[in-house]
Amino acid sequence: MKTNDFSKKTIEILREIRKQQPVIHHITNYVVMNSTANITLAIGASPIMAHTHEELDELSAFSRALNLNIGTLEPYWIDSMLIAGRAAAKKGIPIILDPVGSGATTYRTETVKKLLEELPVTVIRGNASEIMSLFSNKEKFRIRGVDSLEKVESVREGAFLLAKKLKKVIAITGPVDYITDGEREAEVHNGHPMFGKVTGTGCAATTAISCFCSVEIDPFIASVSALGYYGLAGEEAVKVSNGPGTFQAALYDALHNLSIDTMIEKLKIHSLKTSHKESSNE
Repeated sequence: MKTNDFSKKTIEILREIRKQQPVIHHITNYVVMNSTANITLAIGASPIMAHTHEELDELSAFSRALNLNIGTLEPYWIDSMLIAGRAAAKKGIPIILDPVGSGATTYRTETVKKLLEELPVTVIRGNASEIMSLFSNKEKFRIRGVDSLEKVESVREGAFLLAKKLKKVIAITGPVDYITDGEREAEVHNGHPMFGKVTGTGCAATTAISCFCSVEIDPFIASVSALGYYGLAGEEAVKVSNGPGTFQAALYDALHNLSIDTMIEKLKIHSLKTSHKESSNE
């Protein structure tokens, strides 16, 4: 797809979200629960934040996407994610996973791997370090660059191979976002460094993807469009903010108010020509 085609698709998906107002079920962390609920509302969807085992199966009956975020882990919540994920799988509901801090501790990394093994996750959204923690030795062998734990560019090839192997969309956010499903690749050049000054903005990016996946059947298109829209909202928000505090409020406003003309003119989404090749020893 060309940039202009992505812009039109983004607008189309956003209109559907606001028309349908889909329920997005979050099992997320304490730090971001309020802000991601507000992000969901600003986009046009309806949030529900619930992790009690007794109601998770019922919630899947009317939820349109399941957002799993491991930011503040504890065993009960891991069980909640597995219960909700299995219920979502039975209903064909997309599952979007945010592996917050994966790689920082063994517990986090193993939890993410368990979720991936037991649930049909649709999209994994993380930063470069989090995504790199999921690589096998085979993908790690393909990584280039001494700063591979920090830079999106250094983990692209491994992410492409991992997405291909897992048959999932992987979205890596950073100065330039990289999204792949192991067949297609795209970059999103929208965004602003101020995102890094407010806690939970990465989690909010995952929420945007969840909202877009709730109405768009192609999770690659949904993820690319969501990150373009979210990044552009950040660019617009920073113009009217004085720092991190006002930026967060302005981001809600920008997500709610972003105009069609602004999206057509300023979305910077680019499809990439895939050049990854399988190694002869695989």
